[in-house]
Amino acid sequence: MNARLSLIIASVSGMLVVALGAFAAHALRNQLSERFYDVWQTAVQYQMFHTLALLAVGILLVRQNCLGLRLAAWLFIGGMLLFCGSLYSLALTGITTLGMITPLGGLLFIVGWLMFALSMFRASKKLNDC
Repeated sequence: MNARLSLIIASVSGMLVVALGAFAAHALRNQLSERFYDVWQTAVQYQMFHTLALLAVGILLVRQNCLGLRLAAWLFIGGMLLFCGSLYSLALTGITTLGMITPLGGLLFIVGWLMFALSMFRASKKLNDC
């Protein structure tokens, strides 16, 4: 992972999260049960949070291309794919076994945040040694 790729993926994810949120509000609101609409909204929220986290990591990677930040970026991307992707799929299909994938995505988010924190802890004031 490098800064450019991280920022590109964050930008595309940001665009998608706005489109997916609008799609739910306008096209799915009356098509999904309240439970599955809430599941969709949870996916949208987590995708947006981690899109912003990926954006922050990408900006930091511009200054210092360290392993911890690169790993955090990949973990956030994997978390979005597994956590959010499984929730989007669950909401659209109602296949509850897809919910078994969701915790794996959540674990990737948690480890991503840990890697981000460790990178910042190890970083000097000028982010030279993360």
